Amino acid sequence: MLTVGLAATIAGCGSPGDSDANSNPSQTDSGQNAAAGPPPPLPPIPQPRPGPTQKIDHGISGSNKICLTVDDGYCSDCVAGYVEFVQQSGIHLTFSPNGTYGHCWAPHADVLKPLIERQQIQIMNHTYSHLDLNKMTDAQITTELERNDEWVIQNFGITTRPYYRPPFGFHNEHVDGVAAGLGYTRTVLWDGSYSDSEVITPQFLMQEAQQYLKPGVIMLGHANHPTVLGLFPQIMDLIRQRQLTPVTLDEMFGTSRATG
Repeated sequence: MLTVGLAATIAGCGSPGDSDANSNPSQTDSGQNAAAGPPPPLPPIPQPRPGPTQKIDHGISGSNKICLTVDDGYCSDCVAGYVEFVQQSGIHLTFSPNGTYGHCWAPHADVLKPLIERQQIQIMNHTYSHLDLNKMTDAQITTELERNDEWVIQNFGITTRPYYRPPFGFHNEHVDGVAAGLGYTRTVLWDGSYSDSEVITPQFLMQEAQQYLKPGVIMLGHANHPTVLGLFPQIMDLIRQRQLTPVTLDEMFGTSRATG
């Protein structure tokens, strides 16, 4: 069902955005990506670059670009469905997985790596264990972020720096300062959500999509429950109708994995 729905959607919309999307080969389907030849290799992992912290809870105003972000991933079928979605549709998005759910992500590393190399997919740090950072010592915060980054590097070949998303959105100035000292200088929150961290109905998820999928939004989703899997065609239709261009955080804010 997922494959059939995606095929119909892709045939109808191709690149769901403005001229930037239309000129970007990674916004087309996976067959066209393959025809373009292998992607360039990933850059060497850069050293951490500590600095002042910056909170990001919305995209750039006046742009039709949106950031779709997908957290956690403790549902194997949901992770597989999202991977199939990005592979077949060419959509750009940012995953925020936790290493504690690595058994759900590891089977898809070989598929995701070339998409990361083409800068279609980005990986953001969401900590290893998905616990409240406000209740942790500095050493525990450091372990949560560094252990998750090591897991991402091992499986996907790229660092998550400089972006991290605190679990549940729970953070404070001290937590952000510890993260920034490790090179996680951008604390990523959101200003739109499917509200799917728990089980919801398809009708409610699409109601949230209708409300929040607007220019400049940083949209929060989860790879935890299967409701979203049957709604990718509808979400893509909505993105196309509103002439929105899904981009990664790097693409929205002009950052690079080469510098971390």
